[in-house]
Amino acid sequence: MGLDLVTGGAGFIGSHLVDGLIGAGRRVRVIDNFAVGGVRNLVQHEGNPAVDVVQADISDPSSLVDCFKGAERVFHLAAMADIVPSIEDPEVYFRTNVDGTFNVVQAAVAHNVKRLVYVASSSCYGIPAVYPTPETAPLQPQYPYALTKSLGEQIVLHWSNVYRLSAVSLRFFNVYGPRVRTSGTYGAVFGVFLAQLLAGKPLTIVGDGEQTRDFTYVSDVVDALIVAADSQHSGRIYNVGTGEAQSVNRLVELLGAEDIVHIPERPGEPDCTLADIGRITKEMGWQPAVPFSKGVDIMLENIDYWRDAPVWTATSIADATVGWFKYLGAEK
Repeated sequence: MGLDLVTGGAGFIGSHLVDGLIGAGRRVRVIDNFAVGGVRNLVQHEGNPAVDVVQADISDPSSLVDCFKGAERVFHLAAMADIVPSIEDPEVYFRTNVDGTFNVVQAAVAHNVKRLVYVASSSCYGIPAVYPTPETAPLQPQYPYALTKSLGEQIVLHWSNVYRLSAVSLRFFNVYGPRVRTSGTYGAVFGVFLAQLLAGKPLTIVGDGEQTRDFTYVSDVVDALIVAADSQHSGRIYNVGTGEAQSVNRLVELLGAEDIVHIPERPGEPDCTLADIGRITKEMGWQPAVPFSKGVDIMLENIDYWRDAPVWTATSIADATVGWFKYLGAEK
């Protein structure tokens, strides 16, 4: 029973990956500083000797000295997320997403890790000129979060080439599912909407709601992570999405919501995200399995998770996105 190391394993996607790895008979060591993730995401593994949770910060290399011992594979998910905070405090994002990734690959090489899978972000494409967007599309990060995730990816691929670290990078598109956070933008729109539904508040729709996103269910990205870890390809980048785009209005319809309010469009946001998944399908045989309508139904079945989540309003969103408009708006 081999040991897998999951950085950010107490987060939304990370905790689902832990579930999947344990289900596959692996042992898992979680590294998390709990700045984003929460212990409640791993409560299902409490008392399980196959799961070891270590509170550590990847931006501090000294805290990683013992964490990598015995690990066969590393799944690097730990990162600072969200757009506005990255604009307002880019240093924190560079320390975690860039320096932290450097520390992870250094530790992986030092401990002879057999395989590393890096979780990148489709935000690196910025506002693409081509849809569906292939991995070869130009990188146009619009804000520090996207930039730092892209720089982290470059570090992983460079270490793969120079130091023969067997590694791949997966660019995720708009992941959703149970445990998704309520901060951020479209990747977290489900959590925001479900908390609003529970509180009986209007759903806050950005713009006219006709913008589309390649919403990808979390179990599908977990499958992609595991398939990527098992593959022999190295030094490669793969999009992970559905290859289908859904409008925000379609999401609202599936949620059965009628009370809505429209808020201003945000600068630097694409009208569409849509992954070209031909490469991962051809080279790894991976395909998404969860239709959008089924994924939304599962979210509604788990809606109580967001009962204590913060409830966003048009006013609080406007206050929280002042920096977004200030730095990315036309007036700059």
